Amino acid sequence: MKDHTLLLLEKAEHSIRAARILLEADEPDFATSRAYYAMFYVAEALLFERDLAFSKHTAVQAAYGKEFARTALLDPKFHRWLLNAFDARLRGDYQVGSTVTEEDVETALGQAQEFLVAAREFLEEDSGGTPEDAPLAPEG
Repeated sequence: MKDHTLLLLEKAEHSIRAARILLEADEPDFATSRAYYAMFYVAEALLFERDLAFSKHTAVQAAYGKEFARTALLDPKFHRWLLNAFDARLRGDYQVGSTVTEEDVETALGQAQEFLVAAREFLEEDSGGTPEDAPLAPEG
């Protein structure tokens, strides 16, 4: 796995953790944003591993759908969850008044965690194992 891919997956883990902290602080609108970003970073990681990178959220979403959902390399539900989380993030970020419930965030967090686990498993299988499994290069 590429170093940048690993960093994106780590960032996804941090986003999940941050979302939980925000939810515990009774900030569901902001927590839903972090839950979305966790899924977004996972999608970016998967695409980056295939040498694909995009600057717009919608481009990442579309490319993920094309590369992983339509081909069923990963369960298409992850694409749907990514799109749903994006919609919730937009509501939480741009609508006045709380529009996202605690239950919405819990659902998104569970989905983000499941997406992260599935991506890690896929990437480890796709690369033939984790970086820790790779033999050390001979010195000198």
